[in-house]
Amino acid sequence: MRVRLGRGFGWLWSAYAVSTYGTWIAFGAFPLIAVRVLRSPPFAVSLLEAAGLAVAAVVAVPLGPWIDHRAKRPVMIGMDTVRFLAMASVPIAYLLGLLSYGQLLVVSVVSGTAGIAFTAASGAYLKHLVRGDHLLVANARFEGTTWVATAAGPPLGGALIGLLGPVVTVAADALSYLLSALGVLRIRGADVVAARDPATRLRATDFLAGWRFILHDRVMRRLFLNQMTVNGLIMATGPLLAVLLLGRYHFPAWQYGLAFGVPALGGLAGARLSPRLAARYGRHRVMIVTGWLRSIFPLGLAFTRPGVPGLLTVIVVEGLLIVCMGVFNPISATERLRRAPADHAARVLSAWSIGSRLSQATLMVVWGVLATLIGPLAAITVSGVLLLGTPLLLPGRAPAPDPVPSPPAEGVRPA
Repeated sequence: MRVRLGRGFGWLWSAYAVSTYGTWIAFGAFPLIAVRVLRSPPFAVSLLEAAGLAVAAVVAVPLGPWIDHRAKRPVMIGMDTVRFLAMASVPIAYLLGLLSYGQLLVVSVVSGTAGIAFTAASGAYLKHLVRGDHLLVANARFEGTTWVATAAGPPLGGALIGLLGPVVTVAADALSYLLSALGVLRIRGADVVAARDPATRLRATDFLAGWRFILHDRVMRRLFLNQMTVNGLIMATGPLLAVLLLGRYHFPAWQYGLAFGVPALGGLAGARLSPRLAARYGRHRVMIVTGWLRSIFPLGLAFTRPGVPGLLTVIVVEGLLIVCMGVFNPISATERLRRAPADHAARVLSAWSIGSRLSQATLMVVWGVLATLIGPLAAITVSGVLLLGTPLLLPGRAPAPDPVPSPPAEGVRPA
């Protein structure tokens, strides 16, 4: 039986869906514009990707405590508006002949920072909007949407670029944020604001409160370390796999798109299975099993070879990996939300996002250097071997959620 999560969740989910599709339609747009329009060298393209992740993460550090003490819906609408304006500036500058590499870099940082803030605010609001026993269902629906967008977005974006030029997908992404803001605006009912003494100013130590809570809670700490390591190692091999398949093995572009588009549909299957498996076998057991499985499959990429066998290897390995991620991620996200006190939810989620982006940016650089020294396939193999040890970071049997009591939120008021 399908669980009904209410009209407010429906609008929040719609807002998430439209912006996620916009993001994936524009996937790879900035590197493409940098190469084809601005004639940027390879190092500048790599810097654009890494700096967008790392600088946005650093800039977003003060946002967690700030979001906790503000109503979440206005924050989400504001961040969507910021992303809309930033992204819309790119096609406007392109049409006026004013587009520059520096503008792409600034837009990447601004939109990345606003994305971290939106994620923190929406997660904290989801905890308020949806009953605790329905959080896994809600997170599974977000997860399924992400993977469908991952499968459908890049091919659609490629077709749009072929028909209308290199900046059209950025314009579509900008429009998606405007539609997302309108979706959040349609949500009715109460909002949530954490209590704070008006006479008390934010201190520097408040900016680290999210990480302090994560590291203090044993389950959160182990989940955090596991996900930072796993996601970082997996993301670090993405550019190397592109170099291997497109450069060394000369896969045509359509085969490369197929190798990553088809497996992404496994994420939808995993997300749909996640609540059912958790209900039958328990959240913790399912999380541990899929956590182990997702650490094993990436080593199969070490056997990637040219031609059809190599293509099938990538599709099968990525498909199995993504199914496991589709099951694991909603359970992990639910555990994170259930354990974060309401008055710390935004700063915990922002700290999590910041840590994730920094680990990905760092490991991308490290694996880029490693691939230069030993070759892309060998570097991918090293990543696969290291992933085998990551399940040791997963938490043991978890105690009851919300181990730290939280004072009731104030400012809950009609919208």
